[in-house]
Amino acid sequence: MHMIWQICDGHKKENVQRDFLKFTGQRIKYDLLRSHPKVLEHFEVNSRDRKYQIWERNSLSIDLYSEKVFMQKLEYVHYNPVKAGLCNVPEGYKYSSARFYETGIDEYGFLKHYKE
Repeated sequence: MHMIWQICDGHKKENVQRDFLKFTGQRIKYDLLRSHPKVLEHFEVNSRDRKYQIWERNSLSIDLYSEKVFMQKLEYVHYNPVKAGLCNVPEGYKYSSARFYETGIDEYGFLKHYKE
């Protein structure tokens, strides 16, 4: 999963990332436990502090310090499903913001154009 997000004033990147990974990891785990327990077995780890590992440890986080770097990363995120063979054009991938940038329609209710 690739995301571009902006940290609001008063929050620290480390805290936002930690809380996001913890919250989504727990939601994914509970959904798998309820709906797909056999799939959840693939996430089992031999660790003292957890039974399952949903996200990679130390996931990569890159500061987007200029518009040029931002555009490079946005293009990478949008073209990644194309490179993976999941669609023919970036806006054809259901779970991408590329469609939002193409049409202006936010199907999820939380996307925001980077120029806003």
